Amino acid sequence: MKKKTVQMVLTAISSVLMSSATLANTCTSAGPQTPRDIDNLHGENKRVFSLAPPSSEMNLCNIHFHKNAEHKAKDFSVFAGEGKYGGYQCNATADLTPAELKAPKGKVCKNVKPGDTIEVHWVHSSCDVKPGKGLGACLNAQCANPDLRVETQVFLVVNDEDALDFNDLSYNGNIVNGYHQPKHIPNNTGKPVEFLGSTTGPSYNDKQCSPLQVTWSVRPACAKIDINSLAKWCEDNVFEEDHAHGVRQLVTDPKLLSPIK
Repeated sequence: MKKKTVQMVLTAISSVLMSSATLANTCTSAGPQTPRDIDNLHGENKRVFSLAPPSSEMNLCNIHFHKNAEHKAKDFSVFAGEGKYGGYQCNATADLTPAELKAPKGKVCKNVKPGDTIEVHWVHSSCDVKPGKGLGACLNAQCANPDLRVETQVFLVVNDEDALDFNDLSYNGNIVNGYHQPKHIPNNTGKPVEFLGSTTGPSYNDKQCSPLQVTWSVRPACAKIDINSLAKWCEDNVFEEDHAHGVRQLVTDPKLLSPIK
């Protein structure tokens, strides 16, 4: 599917749903929103859709990351401020050593330095698609309204080669049981909190909501990631990612949140 056609589909979906939200002068008609405090289970949004299949039964379509955590949890609850690069930092940020905070000698991803927190999104689609750039990689002409699932991990960026290697968490042509899959997603950072929500990013807020329906799986604990491996990934990846994206501020209005069961 050509990029222009993909964008037209996304624009059409967004236009129809957003016009409804505008008429109601609220975002509630757009469905449950994201990001959220995953320790707060309460939600009053009445729009319900089915949970997406497990990510192992879907195609990985995109990997990207945001500067600071868009979500909030006990382990990443240090407020980083309002604005495009606000959000939350890992609590362990204040305990990093001088060695972990030392500036690397080589190139780095744009907008990322040691001591930063990032939130990584592994986006999966029910469409028969290959991994690629942006949300457009998650649909095609025959599958314009897919189930979407986002596996999520918050990382503390450090200058330490003994920390996790981001390239071990990427794609590199990995296919399992016929599905495009990441090579690995951390499985030792707590049981993922699963809920219904939307897409995120700084273009959305409590007045202008995302119309897309997404199943989220957010791990509740931070992990450390080596900035050198992240820089290497940013130099060359199928997703054409080379920087940290901005964040959408935390959604707190219960009417915009789904209940977490």
